Amino acid sequence: MAEPRIRKRFEKVRRYFFLRESTYDMTNRCNIRCEGCYYFTGEKQFAAENNDLEDWRQLLESEKKRGITFVVLAGAEPSLVPRLCEACYRVIPLGAIATNGLKTIPREIDYRIHVSVWGNDRTSLAIRKAPDMLARQMANYRDDPRAVFVYTFTPVNIEEAREVTELLAANGMKITFNMFSAPVGYSGYLRHTPQTLARTEQVMAELLAEFPATVLFSPYNIVAHTRQQGLHELFSCSYPRMNPSTSIGLGRSFRQYRTDLRWDRDAACCVPDTDCTDCRHYAAGSAVVTARMYRHATDPATFSAWLDYVDTYLAVWVRGYEKEPNLHDAPVAPPPNN
Repeated sequence: MAEPRIRKRFEKVRRYFFLRESTYDMTNRCNIRCEGCYYFTGEKQFAAENNDLEDWRQLLESEKKRGITFVVLAGAEPSLVPRLCEACYRVIPLGAIATNGLKTIPREIDYRIHVSVWGNDRTSLAIRKAPDMLARQMANYRDDPRAVFVYTFTPVNIEEAREVTELLAANGMKITFNMFSAPVGYSGYLRHTPQTLARTEQVMAELLAEFPATVLFSPYNIVAHTRQQGLHELFSCSYPRMNPSTSIGLGRSFRQYRTDLRWDRDAACCVPDTDCTDCRHYAAGSAVVTARMYRHATDPATFSAWLDYVDTYLAVWVRGYEKEPNLHDAPVAPPPNN
C-alpha cells in the first residue's frame, strides 16, 4: 500500500465493496439449445414461470431491503421477458444480464449485457444449433456500451478465439474470457483436459498482450481459471452450495432464485448444477477470487495481481466502470488455500 500505484488502484476498487449480488432465473424458455447447457440440467428447469410484474417488483424490493445491491438476470434466456428484466432494473439499477444475444435487450434496461460466444459461426452452429450467431450478436449490440462479449473456451474452439477477438476489435467491441465448466453428470466432448487447459492459457495470454484495448482480462485471471485445480480447490468457494457458513459474505447474503421466485440454499451458486470440482467459470471467480483479499495481501506482486483481477471483474460486470492497465504483467501463483 506504500506504493502509489497500488494504493491508487486499491482506492479505486474499494469504492465498490458495497456490491452484494443475487441471481435470478427470469424464464425457463430459450430460443436455442446448446450442448452442455447449465440451465437444462437439474431441477431448476422444471420450475413454473411467474410472469407477474408486481410479484417480481415485490421480490426485488424485498431483496433491496435485505441488502442486495447488484442483480444478475439469467435463466434460460432473459431477453425473452424484457418486461420482467425492466421491472428488476427499476428497483435495483446495478446489475448484469447473461444472454445469447440473438434478441436485443431494450436500451432502457441499462444493465451490463454479457453476450455469450462459444466460437465462430461454424462452431456455434454445431454446438448451439443457431446459424450466423456471431454476426447476429454483433448486429444486435453494435455501438452498445452495455455489451461485453464473453468467449467461453472449450476444447474445440481454442484456436477460434483469435478470429473472434480480431473481429470484435475491428468493430470496437469488448471481449472477456470464460471457461467451459462441466454441468453435473456431463462427460461430453466439451469437458477440458490438462492439455486443453494449457493451450487455453497460452492463447489467452497471447490475445491479452496483442489486444489490450479489446480484451478485459489480466494475467491473474488466466492463472485462476486455467489451472487443473478448479476454483473451489484453489480458493474455497464462497457460494452457499459449497459454503456452510451463514455468518458473513455470500454464505449469508447470496440467493439464486428460480423462475417460480423460490430458492434453495443447498443448490445456491452463481451457475447452479455446475460440477464444483470442474468449476472455472468467470462468474464464480468474480466472487470467489475477489473475496480472498487478505490471502493475497502477502507481497506487492501478489496483491497487485489480485487488484488486477478485481479491476477486471468490475469492468466486466459494472456498467460504466472502466478498466485500468494491469499492474502486474507476469503470472503469479495463487496463494495456498489453507
